[in-house]
Amino acid sequence: MKLSLMWKLLGIGTLTIGFAMIVVWLSIDFLAAKYFVSLMKQYNISPVSSHHMFVDSVHRYLIWATFAAILLAVLLSYLLTKRVLGPLTQMAAITQRIAAGDYSSKIPIQSRDEVGQLAEAFNGMAESLKSVENLRKNLMINVAHELRTPLTNIRGYLEGLVDEVVPASKANFQLLHEETLRLADLVESILRLAKADAARADLQIADVRIAEMVTQVLDAFRTQLDSKYITVKPCSGDEEIVLRADPAKLLQVINNLVHNAVQYSDSGGTLSISVERTDESMRVIFANSGGELSEQDLPFIFERFYRGEKSRSREHGGAGLGLAIVKELIEAHNGRVGADLCHGETRVWFSLPA
Repeated sequence: MKLSLMWKLLGIGTLTIGFAMIVVWLSIDFLAAKYFVSLMKQYNISPVSSHHMFVDSVHRYLIWATFAAILLAVLLSYLLTKRVLGPLTQMAAITQRIAAGDYSSKIPIQSRDEVGQLAEAFNGMAESLKSVENLRKNLMINVAHELRTPLTNIRGYLEGLVDEVVPASKANFQLLHEETLRLADLVESILRLAKADAARADLQIADVRIAEMVTQVLDAFRTQLDSKYITVKPCSGDEEIVLRADPAKLLQVINNLVHNAVQYSDSGGTLSISVERTDESMRVIFANSGGELSEQDLPFIFERFYRGEKSRSREHGGAGLGLAIVKELIEAHNGRVGADLCHGETRVWFSLPA
């Protein structure tokens, strides 16, 4: 590819010089020579010998100039073309390595022109592909790890029932049913995460009154809130605040955040929901008391399968996908998510463009 394109560029340069020299040659033969003959006649000088001498001299120097120009053009074109095509050749080689699964190679950026910008963009693309591949591998490992626990439990109980080591009692069947439900919940969470990844493609943006949506979700969680005696302070702030978002996706975000707050709040704790208005965005904050999160956990709580509360089992702590789904859905709206600790409260928030 490199040699083919290089020779094409060299051929274009050579043909351009050759065409220019032909034009000059013909101009001398048909214009300059006639002007020279008329000038000789004006001064009563025989033009025949002088004309041939003039034309031969001009042709001779023109030929040498043509060879020199072509040689210089070929040399400069070769050097410049090689410099331009060098990064492109490296891109072709690195593309093959990326196709084979090697994302470590980078193209050295030697200039800030269009070729340098292309090399920089290519390196950014390679880095993004590397991140996506690492995410895919980690996701597969985490999914396998999460599925293994309930499947192992189910297999153990079934083998025990077949071997008549474990009695076929209602309690054991209840345990099998709980493990099956946990497995189904995990698969459903993974499916919701996959849908959240693709949310950018099917957003249905509309005006959403955040206070009404929060009230709707809190009503759905009323039983869990009452069972843990959690005091709720809903949506302090402007009751008329309207966000531009996909209602279904935003409802899922609020549902996950309330579920997370209820799950990790201590009995008798509080859950407050507030809205902060800035010039460029609207921030919705979910603050719950209690919990075991530390400052070291905060940068990772939106990662997939991450559990900040180490003391909780998978049964009570979930699969660690709820906040990951929140992050995907909010970023699909060009928003941001975050978390911080303040006065004994865990504050998880999201912001959307105003």
